[in-house]
Amino acid sequence: MTLQLFDTYERKVRTFEPLKSGEVGIYACGPTVYNFAHIGNLRTYLFEDLLKRVLIGNGYRVNHVVNITDVGHLTSDADTGEDKMELGSKRTGMTAWELATFYTEAFQKDLERLNVRSPDIWCKATDHIQEQIDFVSDLESKGFTYCTSDGVYFDSRKLNNYGYLARLDIDGLQAGARVNQGERRFVTDFALWKFSPEDEQRQMEWDSPWGKGFPGWHIECSAMSAKYLGDFFDIHCGGEDHIPIHHTNEIAQTEASRGSRLANFWMHGYFLQMDNAKMAKSSGEFLTLDVLIERGFTPFDYRYFCFTAHYRSQMSFSWKSLEAAQTALSRLYEAFASWGQAGDASEEYLARFHEFLNDDLNMPRALAVIWELVRSDEPDEVKKATLLVCDEVLGLDLADWEPEEVIVPDEVLRLAEDREGARQAKDWAKADALRDEISSLGFAVEDTREGPVVTKS
Repeated sequence: MTLQLFDTYERKVRTFEPLKSGEVGIYACGPTVYNFAHIGNLRTYLFEDLLKRVLIGNGYRVNHVVNITDVGHLTSDADTGEDKMELGSKRTGMTAWELATFYTEAFQKDLERLNVRSPDIWCKATDHIQEQIDFVSDLESKGFTYCTSDGVYFDSRKLNNYGYLARLDIDGLQAGARVNQGERRFVTDFALWKFSPEDEQRQMEWDSPWGKGFPGWHIECSAMSAKYLGDFFDIHCGGEDHIPIHHTNEIAQTEASRGSRLANFWMHGYFLQMDNAKMAKSSGEFLTLDVLIERGFTPFDYRYFCFTAHYRSQMSFSWKSLEAAQTALSRLYEAFASWGQAGDASEEYLARFHEFLNDDLNMPRALAVIWELVRSDEPDEVKKATLLVCDEVLGLDLADWEPEEVIVPDEVLRLAEDREGARQAKDWAKADALRDEISSLGFAVEDTREGPVVTKS
């Protein structure tokens, strides 16, 4: 089976072949650590975890790099406004450095709870200032930069194919530009290095050949990916919102400096929608993983929920749809736990499962194979062994699941005893009334040969 992946750059599904036999380099754009990650952000990292697990399942050794943006990401895509880290510092009262540490740890905790495998390398923008300065200096030496009063900018018109990734209408963008370009020469030019304001003391700033300041948002990824993966590597990932600006500018920088489009495959996870709008932090209202947990869901419920849609499709979030995913996952856990010891896996079901995964990570179709297996006439030991293998990709920790211990209150136990007495006396009206009272308290009673069994409803 060959692995087929959709490449945003070419706008088509392509056969994946690593640049170096047996090895795959992946760079994934990490968070700007000025606030908690919302569940829409986390959907992207679940897609990337699926990609990594499928690559490993195909026998590749994966070198996975994720950056932490802890400086340089301004509130406006037009390279204006405040640095999000400085803004977060004002909001929380923490220093920008404390803020970065706090939200980086919170993000990493979210990934751990979702069973997302850690990258081989975490790289912070603030730990790689010299690499970024060197990259900008190289662009300057090749004639791709110019200076304004507020920074060093990339001259996007020097590249004939600028914007190819997003298929940008460059002339249309310039004609319809609504933002104040300031001293930028062209609407698609972007900051490589920003100067510190003369009347303001920034918490994060460094000396450079052009003056004291800080790197632009895009340069960090070009510089750090090149350091850890080389000038041209296998796969670059991120959210679909990175296509028109961030990833477009990464490609432009690297083409100008190194002569490559940075990555052989560009892959993007699509948005999570809520009330027909993209989930975003700019609104001030967004759902975090902790909010889901407070509502009675587990991180694995959300992981399963995300698998019910293809990573390249918009996904609508609702509490009802998350409840449906929770119910399905609970049934999968219960079935798996009921099957006893594992035997030999079914090669037929495994082949079909991996066939769909290798078809551009088609997890909805792969899940359909899982449920077909669960409902099949295959022996229980075969089902269990097969699911154990599949779980290396699913990452649902099926083998570690244990049913929740239910503590039944004394009041409910007494009602169950009274109901059993009414049943023995053939007082069915009283027995039904007591069943309803038990139900109103959140429990159910099931009559078995061994007597009544009380469970959580």
